Amino acid sequence: MYKNVNKILIQCLFLIKVTVLASQTYNDSTFEVLPVKVVVVTMFELGEDMGDRPGEFQNWVSRFPLNDTILFPLGYRNLRYNKDKQVLGVVTGIGTARAAATIMALGSDPRFDFSKAYWVVAGISGVDPLDASVGSAIWAEWIVDGDLAHEIDARETPKEWETGYIPLRKSQPFELPRQKDNEGVVYHLNGELVDWAYSLTKDLALEDNDVLAKFRGLYSGFPNAQRPPKVLKGAQLAAMTYWHGALMNDWANKWVDYWSNGQANFMTSAMEETGTLQSLTFLSNAGEVDFDRVLVLRTASNYTMQYEGITAAESLSGEKLAAGGYTAFIPSLEAAYVVGSKVVNELINNWDVYKDKY
Repeated sequence: MYKNVNKILIQCLFLIKVTVLASQTYNDSTFEVLPVKVVVVTMFELGEDMGDRPGEFQNWVSRFPLNDTILFPLGYRNLRYNKDKQVLGVVTGIGTARAAATIMALGSDPRFDFSKAYWVVAGISGVDPLDASVGSAIWAEWIVDGDLAHEIDARETPKEWETGYIPLRKSQPFELPRQKDNEGVVYHLNGELVDWAYSLTKDLALEDNDVLAKFRGLYSGFPNAQRPPKVLKGAQLAAMTYWHGALMNDWANKWVDYWSNGQANFMTSAMEETGTLQSLTFLSNAGEVDFDRVLVLRTASNYTMQYEGITAAESLSGEKLAAGGYTAFIPSLEAAYVVGSKVVNELINNWDVYKDKY
């Protein structure tokens, strides 16, 4: 009994703290609870919300638009809001830790009513050239964590092992049976909602240009990597380690296949979603949000491995570390907004249909 009382007291104190910090955004100690139909979740912005080189947030702020700024001292960056459309925008910060902390703080913030809200994650990613080309947009039904595991340096693994990465609480790679409690490694979204979002957007025209076509042409052994950008469905691997290369790409495919019991195909690599989804799971358990209303969209800014003729190190330094950055950086940002906003606008423009549908 005392444990339960202490737990309730801790929760009350936390909510009081959130309320005090939230109230500091206004001139008095009261605040209006804002209704939210859709939360747009982005992961990074390079500078200001508008007017400079964009990150994932800027198109939403300037074009959707999200005109109102709301102070958010418990999160990574201030929020933006459209009061007429009742759409809220958040930047989580890079990595699962920042994403988890920011989303938990947001979902617990008493200034907002998230009881009916849809959550649309819209950001850029790497893409497997076996499946798609840069500039493409991929909806994920399965998200698998790439960090929670055991690891032995590859130089010390048994010769018969293909990787030194081992599922948590197992003794060798891809050991069966999988543990029943995956401890936050796997998230399976509402397949009906994901299919709806894909069907709504699958025929959208995505930005393409000569630069992208030339880059695609380098991946001569990968037919899907040479196709123009399109909207697809595929699983995401989320890991705070920015991995790259053919061997790691092979591991990612097998890791996703293992944890999804063969039901998902790895397509995109990102760094935040398992943090975001863990917080949304806890918030859903508490009745603050509805996990069945979560969508994850990632758009391909780069390939997850090298093309034939160069090394993984050369590929990584050429794409990630070069002064120009990712070849498809701007097209991928555009795709995230074009595809993501199609879904968001459909939801809010037909709220009577979607308010209680999923």
